[in-house]
Amino acid sequence: MLSSSTPSRQPLIRAAILALAGIITLFGLYFVILGTDLAFWGGSWYYVLCGILLVASGVFLFRLAPLGAWLYIIAWGVTIPWSIYEVGFDLWGWVPRLFGPTLIVIPVLVALPFLYKSQKGGS
Repeated sequence: MLSSSTPSRQPLIRAAILALAGIITLFGLYFVILGTDLAFWGGSWYYVLCGILLVASGVFLFRLAPLGAWLYIIAWGVTIPWSIYEVGFDLWGWVPRLFGPTLIVIPVLVALPFLYKSQKGGS
């Protein structure tokens, strides 16, 4: 459990969260840049809006703020109804839309207790 980690593990956990923040920020920038191009040509605005959420999530995670995790969780949660809207209930159609975000939401959820502890000044 993260809250009972020894002080020697704290820098490792912090580094993992910062790496996660970097990955989320890069995905967010990718979504914003290419999503804007897609929206310009009449495509979905989902990518732009989701990208903005991801960039904000990454920024807050870099600051070790729990809001960063919650913003990612919101982006992930919004991706589910968007996937249903895009492809209906074709489960195979959900795979490319939900697999990556779901892989990332797992470490985000695992990081939440550390983020709250860090916010309280316990790290």
